[in-house]
Amino acid sequence: MFGMEGVGFFGSIVIGLVAGYVAERVTESRHGLITNLVVGVIGALVGGFLGGLINLDPPVGFWRNLAVATIGAIIFLWVWQVVRGRRT
Repeated sequence: MFGMEGVGFFGSIVIGLVAGYVAERVTESRHGLITNLVVGVIGALVGGFLGGLINLDPPVGFWRNLAVATIGAIIFLWVWQVVRGRRT
């Protein structure tokens, strides 16, 4: 499973918060801390899934997991905005 290997529970929370925050800024969304965490965790799952589809090696370590989670969170928020019809 493509996921947050090697960073631990608290590292995963930090990655989720940072990835959600960056994705919020990139997509010009407006939501709070808890939503950023949720978006970051969903982003990690989306990024990991997409990475598995194109046969990338699983990310190991804080920075690689952060990059995958951030890219996944941006994709998730973009799709969410398109589905909800609020894309600007």
